[in-house]
Amino acid sequence: MATSFDRARAEFGEELRRLRESTTLNGKEFANRLGWNAPKVSKLETGKQTASQDDLNAWLAACSVSEETAAHLTVRLSALNEQYVTWKAKVRAGHASRQQESVEREAAARLIRAVDVGVVPGLLQTPEYARHVLLAHANIHGGGQDITAAIRARMRRQEILYEPGRTIELLMTESALLHPVAPQEVMAGQVHRLMAAIGTPNVRVGILPVRVRLPYMLMHGYWIVDDVVMIETVTGELSMIDPDEVATYNKVTDMLWAAAAESDAARELLVRQLPAAGS
Repeated sequence: MATSFDRARAEFGEELRRLRESTTLNGKEFANRLGWNAPKVSKLETGKQTASQDDLNAWLAACSVSEETAAHLTVRLSALNEQYVTWKAKVRAGHASRQQESVEREAAARLIRAVDVGVVPGLLQTPEYARHVLLAHANIHGGGQDITAAIRARMRRQEILYEPGRTIELLMTESALLHPVAPQEVMAGQVHRLMAAIGTPNVRVGILPVRVRLPYMLMHGYWIVDDVVMIETVTGELSMIDPDEVATYNKVTDMLWAAAAESDAARELLVRQLPAAGS
């Protein structure tokens, strides 16, 4: 199902297409005018790719648009970029900067609902586990020069677990432990950290066991922070604020919690993981 971001990008591409058609040039001819390949024009017009500001500037110049039209499209592109930011763009400022964003966002939040698939939620990670997660990320996207500072910032995020006045629900899959991102001794420490977190006042911790039928297909992990849904993909981070979409994610989250192991059941599940994690 298309998200509000997908729809907005498709609508933006449609505006670009109409501008291109006003020049009477076909896609290939327009690409030649810009010095691009034809597939790039097609991807931008169909919403398969988001234009950069340089792309938009070149497009507007080739179409000789008015200042009003140029300003309108620049604002729309800026709004699109606020919804989806690539990891390469984020890590230019460093991983510590990205973690500090989370510190500030979560400190101001009243509601935090995390559903993580392949990783332990950041609010429950040990420093050693966090290091391996961030190093794996840096291996793909770069920016690994400030990992230690990023770990410190991630640990500061966890202070909110012990502050009253919030609803914090942290749900993860057992498969995140069965497919570890860190060595066995680190995973053993991480399992103990999860066990200790169960029963923390004002914090709900749950695990979706393997081979348990889920009420809805868990396609990806996501976080709901107040009225914003954040989804991390391999290449970037998508933020959704459409009320209907946020409501849908909250509904799915409620359904998933119904299948989760909590309290003693979650502890028993984690104990079973210890021999494998510590062997």
